[in-house]
Amino acid sequence: MKRKLISSGSTFEQEIGYSRAVAQGDWIFVSGTTGFDYSTMTIPEGIEQQTEQCLKNIEAALGEAGASLRDVVRVTYVLPDGSEFERCWPVLRRYFGEVRPAAMMISAKLLDPRMRIEIEVTALKQSMPA
Repeated sequence: MKRKLISSGSTFEQEIGYSRAVAQGDWIFVSGTTGFDYSTMTIPEGIEQQTEQCLKNIEAALGEAGASLRDVVRVTYVLPDGSEFERCWPVLRRYFGEVRPAAMMISAKLLDPRMRIEIEVTALKQSMPA
């Protein structure tokens, strides 16, 4: 099985030593992804907007691996303030309402105090179109 490293172009990847995603066979492992817009290295204030940007960043990484959000089988949400999680639900429902991956939410401090959510996913490319 060939291993493919996927980069978002974020400076964090080289500084810390990781890949945005790793594709191994039909599996894609997307690292914890925050709401930074990597083209401008800016992050919106609102958790809803950060959640949206997280999912756009994840979608781009999955696309480079030949997959999509429909292939996500596992998702982990990390929020510094767990009480904000419900505010993310409408955005999450738009992206995962049909897919319904296994999920977990953890409340923990993130690297940068501007970060209000970080999302990590595991995807398995579907052999049959959905």
